[in-house]
Amino acid sequence: MAVNEQDVQKIVRQILSEMGNTSAGAEPARGAFTSYTSLGNTSAGQIPKTAHVAVLVEKERFEVKEYPIPPVGDDDILVRVEGCGVCGTDAHEFKRDPFNLIPVALGHEGTGEIVAMGKNVKKDSAGKDLHIGDKVVTCMIFHDDPEITMFDLNKQNVGDADVYGLLPDDDYHLNGWFSDYIFIRKGSTIFNVSDLDLDSRILIEPAAVLVHAVERAKSTNILRFNSRVAVQGCGPIGLLCIAVLRTMGIENITAVDGNEQRLAFAKRLGADQTVNFMEHQGIEALTKAVYDSFGGHLADFAFQCTGNPKAHANIYKFIRNGGGLCELGFFVNGGDAQINPHFDLCSKEINLVGSWVYTLRDYGTTFDFLKRAKAIGLPVSELITHKFKLDDINEALKTNLAMTGLKIAIVNQ
Repeated sequence: MAVNEQDVQKIVRQILSEMGNTSAGAEPARGAFTSYTSLGNTSAGQIPKTAHVAVLVEKERFEVKEYPIPPVGDDDILVRVEGCGVCGTDAHEFKRDPFNLIPVALGHEGTGEIVAMGKNVKKDSAGKDLHIGDKVVTCMIFHDDPEITMFDLNKQNVGDADVYGLLPDDDYHLNGWFSDYIFIRKGSTIFNVSDLDLDSRILIEPAAVLVHAVERAKSTNILRFNSRVAVQGCGPIGLLCIAVLRTMGIENITAVDGNEQRLAFAKRLGADQTVNFMEHQGIEALTKAVYDSFGGHLADFAFQCTGNPKAHANIYKFIRNGGGLCELGFFVNGGDAQINPHFDLCSKEINLVGSWVYTLRDYGTTFDFLKRAKAIGLPVSELITHKFKLDDINEALKTNLAMTGLKIAIVNQ
């Protein structure tokens, strides 16, 4: 009887689970797991005694340091890192250290494979079984906050929780996804995403930001299938915003940016029209271009994704009376925006919502978004335009800051 590879992997996972998550024939070392079976092929490999971690030691300089891998306790998980996206937050920290974290192991858009886990670890944060060999992502670290559960997060987003990749350095050191191993501790959220490819898994965290933003926008009861939607800013966040909207069935989308390459990709991700603000002098001309893109109408709803105060001030002009706006571009303090409350908000009765990070529920929705986007042919994975090795992380961050690509990622071999 023929046995396919998936059947073999399933049998191996079951055996490993019954053996207390140790490899066949391996001796557990003082409560830690020192070996594992690589389920992607037939070879068995030892977990190394040390891990390599990219540590930001000063502004604009990472050093790849080597640290001992801690013993895996009953509630811990050791993950071999496969890849991690470079976020704008990483770039801000690299350039300015606004959170005063240096020295710090960065990287929070990461994913990898479980290679060891404690005996108390059975399921992920959504109740899905976890096994050695599963591909995972993390969300936030909540410790013992009784207000936060997987399916009761409408009360608050997760902005006040801790996150791997933005933790102060400690005795573990393996705190960020810019590494070859990361140590996941009790109180962390973790999701089994073995049914997604590597590029999709790297995009989960930023995509969740947009899933959350669209959910915030929907709370205004303005965003519908036939809504005219303007998306200002076509970096990775704005482009993912367009993809989420298109996946929902919204087709009348105008993308606004000053970069023709990004505007061209916006069309591939679902924008119907584009407006290059470099071609229009003054807010009146720019507003007229947006108006014309919608066939002689202003937008029913707009998403502001740039983090630029001037862009925030401009976007009110693109929106019809009674329309809506979601501001999500200011993840960090980008400065003050000058608007006229009478003309921009009150007389137009604009419905304004802010959006910041996401909830755990949004993570679950994001997995389905990425699958659906791929199913309808949106080239979301092509957002990742540059992939660097861990040793080249300084070049990766400089490439991000130079904006010569779209999404930058660190990918381990």
